[in-house]
Amino acid sequence: MWPLLCENLKNMKSILIQTDQAECYDEFGKFIACADAGQDASYRSAKPWPQPRFKQNNDNTVTDFLTDLMWTQNANLLEFPLSFKEALEAINEMNASRMFGFSDWRLPKRHELFSLISHANINPALPKGNLFYNVFSSYYWTATLIAQFVKQAWYIHLGGGRVFKGMKTGSYMVWPVRDNTVKGSERIIDPKNRFIVTPHAVTDQKTGLSWSINANIGSHPVKWFEALQIVSDMNRNQEYKYQDWRLPNIRELESIIDMEKHSPAIASSDLFTNIQSFYWSSTTSVYDPRYAWTLYTEDGNLGVGYKSNPEFYVWCVRDSKSCI
Repeated sequence: MWPLLCENLKNMKSILIQTDQAECYDEFGKFIACADAGQDASYRSAKPWPQPRFKQNNDNTVTDFLTDLMWTQNANLLEFPLSFKEALEAINEMNASRMFGFSDWRLPKRHELFSLISHANINPALPKGNLFYNVFSSYYWTATLIAQFVKQAWYIHLGGGRVFKGMKTGSYMVWPVRDNTVKGSERIIDPKNRFIVTPHAVTDQKTGLSWSINANIGSHPVKWFEALQIVSDMNRNQEYKYQDWRLPNIRELESIIDMEKHSPAIASSDLFTNIQSFYWSSTTSVYDPRYAWTLYTEDGNLGVGYKSNPEFYVWCVRDSKSCI
């Protein structure tokens, strides 16, 4: 089985998508050169965006070629904030009336709504040329529930892109989505065989990323620039085998989350050591560039942290095309 798994890695295409962050920043939010900065914009790994990314259909919908999802062009089609139950009922009514010719509209899963988030734009935090209208810089429901709190669900702020959790009785905006192609077209990985463990890293077949087995590089919480420096120092240390480790961007951190788990909400968490509660990403928050995006592992929250505060830990990643 091992040779087959290794061959899969060599031939796989990443399902991760790039962020659109093209600038690098210091801890004060000022622009700096990206060369050797170790930040999100310093790397362009993962799946590039197609050009054009969006297509306006003749039926008031927009197709996203990056994810092959179809969204209503009007991001406020239902007009008012609704509770989670009301949102589901409203979408059922859309399907009963075959809104825009379809009867399979649904609330987007958390990762689907997050796929629309821009890491270069705010208010709304959507990519340029997105073709949508009536996008409120406010909270939008997702269909994804909180693993340890059955009465809560995830929602995303379209002003800056942060991911929150809250009671289903809250009232938030609704943006319907549907699959544009037949389900099952994406590559399926058996969860039992998703990760390959080597003496040096844990490789995720689903994304092609290799994570350090030790999920606490540096041993203690650090400032953001200290996190970037720690990873840079790793690449000069033969103990860590490779010289291309990096601080993961926020989409890479999101990819290691398992929404059906909690405390920690990390996929196959037993394969790693020293998993901490909070992690820095290499992605700056353009809502306020003095902050960077962060992962909270208890439930999988995606938020931000003040770069100058030593409050978050370091977990590093690299691209992998082999089992070495």
